[in-house]
Amino acid sequence: MSDFHQILKKYWGYDDFRPLQEEIIRSVESGKDTLGLMPTGGGKSITFQVFSMANEGICLVVTPLIALMKDQVENLKKRRIKALAVYSGMTSMEIDVTLKNAVYGDYKFLYVSPERLASSSFQDYLHRMKLNLITVDEAHCISQWGYDFRPSYLNIASLREHFPDVPVLALTATATPDVVDDIQDKLKFAEKNVLQKSFYRENLVYMVRQKEDKLGYLVETVKKAKGSGVIYVRSRKKTREITELLRRERVSADFYHAGLAPEIRATKQDEWMNGKSRVIVATNAFGMGIDKPDVRFVIHVDLPDSLEAYFQEAGRAGRDGKKAAAVLLFNATDKRRLHKQVTDSFPQMDMIRRVYQALGNYFSVAVGTAKGRVLDFNLADFSRNFNFQPLAVFHCLKILQREGYLEFTDELEHSSRIFFRVNRDELYKFQVANASFDAFIKLILRSYTGVFSEFTVVNERILAQRAKTTVDVVKEYLTRLNALNVIRYIPRRKSALIIFTKERIDEKRIKISPENYAIRKQRFLDRVDAVIRYAAREEQCRSVVLLDYFGQTDGQPCGECDVCRQEHQAGVTRSEFEQISRKVNDLLLEKPLPIQDLVQELDGKEKQVLGVTRWMLDNGDIINGSDGRLHSRES
Repeated sequence: MSDFHQILKKYWGYDDFRPLQEEIIRSVESGKDTLGLMPTGGGKSITFQVFSMANEGICLVVTPLIALMKDQVENLKKRRIKALAVYSGMTSMEIDVTLKNAVYGDYKFLYVSPERLASSSFQDYLHRMKLNLITVDEAHCISQWGYDFRPSYLNIASLREHFPDVPVLALTATATPDVVDDIQDKLKFAEKNVLQKSFYRENLVYMVRQKEDKLGYLVETVKKAKGSGVIYVRSRKKTREITELLRRERVSADFYHAGLAPEIRATKQDEWMNGKSRVIVATNAFGMGIDKPDVRFVIHVDLPDSLEAYFQEAGRAGRDGKKAAAVLLFNATDKRRLHKQVTDSFPQMDMIRRVYQALGNYFSVAVGTAKGRVLDFNLADFSRNFNFQPLAVFHCLKILQREGYLEFTDELEHSSRIFFRVNRDELYKFQVANASFDAFIKLILRSYTGVFSEFTVVNERILAQRAKTTVDVVKEYLTRLNALNVIRYIPRRKSALIIFTKERIDEKRIKISPENYAIRKQRFLDRVDAVIRYAAREEQCRSVVLLDYFGQTDGQPCGECDVCRQEHQAGVTRSEFEQISRKVNDLLLEKPLPIQDLVQELDGKEKQVLGVTRWMLDNGDIINGSDGRLHSRES
């Protein structure tokens, strides 16, 4: 058994790698820069984690998602693997302790955001680290052709000057051919090297349903469906509303979005994973790091804004290899909504400048100052103060971030953390001299490990339960120990952040490059139109269309999507089907009819009418009433 297999078994409990995992590890082992394209649920993280565990040194992981950093670090620690993360919202002391551990503490993984790479203090520490691998997660973010381009990703290439012999592993779930080439170019690959698994999912059936009454169709579909499922919507409000609707219909359902507290999200996720909730209704915040193999259906109530996002989210169904469905609901309002989303995402330059000026006033920051300042930010309060629409402010901040004027993080929950500032001998002397703290300090040491070497997340409620006291008393103890310089205590808080990455300038000097505005806006529109074309297209297999979008031009009709089924079951051409189905619906809107009368009304084309009618019944477009007549669903 190879070292890689032994590590996989020891830390993850798996006997064998999934497809492509070992090939990627072997490629990096040979010193090659490697781009790994692995579908959602393919186990991307295993590739760099197993490789790094088998080699001396530390793996630098660049990722844009703070929640993903925290999640992966927590999972690695549960496997007794030493891992660290540096992200927005940490204090300067936390960052300093973390980076010292990365240099001197025998840690195996350091997760950072791409923005962090530009920091001179971070670079000072980085140059002292012994890197064994540079991993670029969500690698499509480095490409201007990608659906989530982030200019800060371009900083990664500069690492190669200081670590010329360290291979780069770029990972993404979805990328078009242009993006694949651009990733390798921007990361300065020594030579082209792409390892990818086919995007084709034999067991996953893609369906599009054009429905004016989406919710009515959704309820009926979910009630009939077997097994676990995910329903994606675009707004937090909708997650709750649809969950309540399903519960009224006796469907076991729960909702999930990023605005919920971390412990609530974790509980909801666990209950769905364990089958206590059959259906989870969620925004796109749901799914990261989740590997539930037996998901039988994923339904999108609203069109996503890119086929890349749709492919990833739909791909959460059927990971066990058994038959599963990905259903996209579509109607005329979707096109208008998506085009409005493009417009809303790019406010006018005057608006961007006014928001930037207002930020300076809000924080009392003078022109020429504030570089590096980290400030708590309340989007709703700011918008009220200056009479802005919150959504417009949000998009202005994102554009200013892409241009490098500031960094903006959405609202995040930061758990309480502690770090002992004294060593064990000094702590013992303190306990002897201050007996009133002795029992509480012992409780901390029994409850948490690593508190002398790194900032450690603590839960005041759990400490209170164990000490048989109140949360307020625990907080008082921690605050007093902090004041006495025994520990550094950072209380829990929930806040968005604004970080001025440059000195504040006069708003008239604000300039936004075409790459971050006009060109980006057009590419967003192109991606949106690709989604609309996919949903509206009715003459080509859904799977073939998706594969073609991602550069796999040899796809064969799946025989099971709504387009393929329609052609097979109805036994008519596409144009004949549209003509007959439209007439059937028009007739049934006037009045319900027995099937024989319907055939007569349609010039007696019995075989064709029966084929189309059967298909419409099977797919819920018309209903077979208890009176023996066919009814339009819309009547």
